Amino acid sequence: MPDTRLSAGKSPALPRVDLAPGLNIARLVCGLWQVADLEKDGSTLDPVKAADRLQAYAAAGFDSFDMADHYGSAEVITGELTSRPGMAHVTAFTKWCPEPGPMTPEIVRAGIQDRLDRLRTKRIDLLQFHWWSFEDPRWLDALREIEALRAEGLIGAIGVTNFDAAHLEVALAEGIEIVSNQVSFSLVDRRAAGALTALCKRWGVKLLAYGTLCGGFISEKWLGKPEPRDIPDWSRMKYKRFIDVAGGWEIFQELLAAAHEIGQKHGVSLSNVASRWVLDTPSVAATIIGARITEAEHRADNLQVFGFSLDAEDHAKLGAVFARMTMVPGDCGDEYRKPPFLTASGDLSHHLSELPPVHPALADAALADRARVFTGSKWEPIAGYCRAVKVGNRILVSGTTATHGDSHNVAPGNAGAQTTYILDKIVAALRAHGAGPEHVVRTRVYLVDAEDCEAVSVAHGRFFADHPPANTLLQVAQLIGPYRVEIEAEAILPA
Repeated sequence: MPDTRLSAGKSPALPRVDLAPGLNIARLVCGLWQVADLEKDGSTLDPVKAADRLQAYAAAGFDSFDMADHYGSAEVITGELTSRPGMAHVTAFTKWCPEPGPMTPEIVRAGIQDRLDRLRTKRIDLLQFHWWSFEDPRWLDALREIEALRAEGLIGAIGVTNFDAAHLEVALAEGIEIVSNQVSFSLVDRRAAGALTALCKRWGVKLLAYGTLCGGFISEKWLGKPEPRDIPDWSRMKYKRFIDVAGGWEIFQELLAAAHEIGQKHGVSLSNVASRWVLDTPSVAATIIGARITEAEHRADNLQVFGFSLDAEDHAKLGAVFARMTMVPGDCGDEYRKPPFLTASGDLSHHLSELPPVHPALADAALADRARVFTGSKWEPIAGYCRAVKVGNRILVSGTTATHGDSHNVAPGNAGAQTTYILDKIVAALRAHGAGPEHVVRTRVYLVDAEDCEAVSVAHGRFFADHPPANTLLQVAQLIGPYRVEIEAEAILPA
């Protein structure tokens, strides 16, 4: 659908896409993460001068901007831009990445209001939510409140960022109207092409791909160059870790050489080849490119990505290199949630001071070898049980259903999504006792419908494939409550 809001002088060369009803965006979105790098010494950019640079992008058709609450003053700069006459066509996406903790209506509203105030707007075009650990189930509380704010008109559309396929499905099965998921996706990191793309196809969700040029490493500038040792900026520090885990600098040079050869064939840059490959994935609505506020701009080169197509020979050439590379482990977003942490610092230290435990382990005053974890279920005090009890080095986890809070049935009717939620809950209880999924030695799974066996087994495999426990799966006539699956577990810590 063409954009009817284009202002005079704007180039028609940049294709557009409807991300949601009323949200028409450029297929190249300008990312403002550079602001955080420029301000990491404590200084702040002049918002007027910085907005002048962004206005030049908007005038050239690059009028969709992506930022986050932790991208320095990016929201303030964008608010200055969108407040100017003639800039009503600019779309602003921002992310809310709260620290783990209670997600009450008041806390969520305050977080979103801060975004509104900094952007100087009454309605956020696309609010994207990030959560640091799915073992903390309060991310569902946050998304429900965000959905309520969308219905209220403070948010135009809801997106998420760095969600893996399993947890995106939980959110969708909960009825949250999610239109997009922003994830790392490049020739180096191809995780999004698998289960996540398949899920997006089923649910109609689009991907916003970042890291497509690996912080600038995927360019002629690095072709044939020695491996860098001193990397000054956060973005390149992060993507160098991706390159390392994908096989290292030598195979990365082979990838650059293949992309360069393809680019020579089509008369474009190897960066264009890398972007074209990602944009050709059916689930991808747009790629996010860095908006240069103080450095050289590359708008003309970026537009070349839409002037050619990759053919079968090109895909075969890239595929031959892919076959010799190592896949980045796990699913999208795992780089923020489990080792190896593929972040600038190799952990979450520049994002969070700590990840507090979801539920504490309470020592038994009478029996010194025992401790218990309670998860707040209304049935725990009524029936006199706990979620998990530790006796010596053995941890026993009660039968667990997809119950959130006192009584909410998570992802009704979706056994695979319920399994994901249940196992998150079980792992959170284990963490309180100093254990993890690697310490689980037995699980028992109870299904109402044998047709759910595959979906439940796939979800189980995501948690335990690296350290498989003994497992029993049973079909039962009925579970207590409207649940499709219930799971119990046993773990043993090293002596």
